[in-house]
Amino acid sequence: MAAAVTGMKALRAHRRGGPEQLVVEPAPVPVPAAGEVLVAVHAAATTFDELTWDETWTRVSRTPVIPSHEVSGVVAEVATGAADFTPGDEVYGLIGFDRDGAAAEFVCVPATDLAVKPATVSHTVAAALPLAGLTALQALVDHAGVRPGESVLVHGGAGGVGALTVQLAAMLGARVIATVRSDVGDLVRGWGAVRVIDVRTEELDDAAYDVVIDTVGGETLDRSFRLLRRGGRLVTLSAPPPAGRADEYGVTATFFIVTPNREQLAELARLVDGDRLHVEIAGTFPLERGREAFESRNRPGHRPGKTVIVVRD
Repeated sequence: MAAAVTGMKALRAHRRGGPEQLVVEPAPVPVPAAGEVLVAVHAAATTFDELTWDETWTRVSRTPVIPSHEVSGVVAEVATGAADFTPGDEVYGLIGFDRDGAAAEFVCVPATDLAVKPATVSHTVAAALPLAGLTALQALVDHAGVRPGESVLVHGGAGGVGALTVQLAAMLGARVIATVRSDVGDLVRGWGAVRVIDVRTEELDDAAYDVVIDTVGGETLDRSFRLLRRGGRLVTLSAPPPAGRADEYGVTATFFIVTPNREQLAELARLVDGDRLHVEIAGTFPLERGREAFESRNRPGHRPGKTVIVVRD
């Protein structure tokens, strides 16, 4: 019985920094508070930049921290006020960034931030869906308001978020164009992009897109304003847009941080189970090699999709 277990293994960082700070070590099993469930983690997806985020470190007594805020696993214990689940339920979800993540054998999660795991895929695949899927859905629907027939440019269309953004935008009836920095054009076209631009060899034209979703940031964000028609919408995921640029170009520009949403998680699960949404896995690592999972971003030949830490088979 999970409730009787007091110790676990976890991937933790004791000070702010990069992957070099991560170590696998013994840790206490967390105790679920009211409204929370204790999840026996089967898989946890990585977000390479999360160790640099302020949100990772802002909670009082936040060190050591446990990364990886996408989880798929089995409910081990249910606290009062979390009546939606029972022990043994297979669940997945997004854990708030100011909480400990799922790169551990157990994690506590508010029940409202979890949904029933997609039934047709493994825990490894399910763990790669919450952050990227919710970000893509919220960017396209909640913030850009994409409508059928509109042109949508997705920067970084082969990344974890970009891949799902391309697929969901196509499902919404948009004409999808994607930028990439690798030889994955056929793959991205298979997800629904009508055109794929490899920015290593092709220049972006000044087409007047209705919507630009920027998953890259930096110079890519700066160039995105001139790619929109007047009245177009830019949604950026990396950093707030420069002040005044949207007014200069006659567009709207929005930056947001993804939030857990059970209804949207359930919708994503339905799309996966209906074989309409494909989740790409870049690679998997056991918990004992969790640091390598975060370091794998810079390895030659890094594949599209999410990198997942497998905690239990």
